[in-house]
This record gives sequence, structure tokens and C-alpha cells, in this order.
Amino acid sequence: MKEEQEKDAARRHREKMEKRKAVQDAEVVGKTIAQKGLLMVHTGPGKGKSTAAFGLALRALGHGWKVGVVQFGKGAWRTGEREMLEKLGEVSWHTLGEGFTWETQDRARDEAAARRAWETACALMDDPEIRLLVLDELNISLRYDHLPLEEVIERLAARREGLHIVVTGRNAKPEMIAAADLVTEMTLVKHHFAAGVKAQEGIEF
Repeated sequence: MKEEQEKDAARRHREKMEKRKAVQDAEVVGKTIAQKGLLMVHTGPGKGKSTAAFGLALRALGHGWKVGVVQFGKGAWRTGEREMLEKLGEVSWHTLGEGFTWETQDRARDEAAARRAWETACALMDDPEIRLLVLDELNISLRYDHLPLEEVIERLAARREGLHIVVTGRNAKPEMIAAADLVTEMTLVKHHFAAGVKAQEGIEF
């Protein structure tokens, strides 16, 4: 009796998976664009936006791609992801931020740093060897109006064919979300910082 039940359960599972495969296969057939340079946005209050972007960079390096990274909001300090990614492959890394705005306390300085970072980003967009470009914390520069939003959106929309760009940072502008091909929002459920745990090497940097 038990053996019969197990066989029946296996048959029903197989039939269910066959139907599911047929649906999945039909959906894939309906996708007609084989290649497209994507604009991807990682935003939201939760942890992991930059981490996910650097995961994509790792994947790209694994396929032999050349990767560019421009960090807008972070100060010039070495991170574990930079140390490792530069060892693994061709990475053009530029940390051009001045740190948090509440640390600099100088709007003109913040705007100048954002402009330098954006000019570097534009140069990397024009480099035909770069296939993935991470614009880390660009959303923060746009949130504080350190860069003209319209200029940035227009330039990202005019990116060369085949270039993938990842923009990170909370509070992505509606215009950035509208321009993107993929938007992922990191939701904050619980964070150890609220319990008094400081940023730790290997976890936060």
C-alpha cells in the first residue's frame, strides 16, 4: 500500500513539473531580445545595495569582462571588495567621494567631489572595454542635488549599446526608477546597527 502511494505521489509530482516546464518554456520563447545593456538600480533602506552590485561585478569578472567602479559617497578608504575584485580581474576603480555629507559639512566640496566622480563615470561609459559599470551611491548625490538630475538621466539613457550599469543608493529618484530596466528595493527588516553594533571589517567594508 505504501509503495503504491509513493509511486502515485511521484507520478503526480512529475506531471506537475511537466506542466510547469511547459509554461516556463513558453515564456522563454516569448522573449525576443537576446542582448541588451541594462540600467539596474539597487535602492531602499535595507543593507546590501552595494554588496549586490559588487556581486554582479564578481560575476562579470568571472566571464572575463572589464569592470568599472565609481564610488560617489564613500571616502577614500580601502574595502575588502576592492582588494579582492582588483586581484581577480581588470577593474578600473575610482573612490572619489569625500565621505558622508555630515562629515564634510561643506556643500561646495560635496558638489565638486560629485562632479569629479560623474566626469570619471562618463569617461568609463565611453571606454569600449568596460562592459559593467558600478556607480556606487550615485543615488545619494542625486538626492542631495549635488548633480543635475536631468543631465545624469539623459547621459545614462544614452549609454552605448551593450554597456550594463548598476546604480546604488537609497532614495532613488522617480526619474531614475523610470529610466531603469531593473529596480531592486532592499527592505529593512532588522539591522544590528540599531542594537549598537558598529560597522565591522568583512561585513560592512
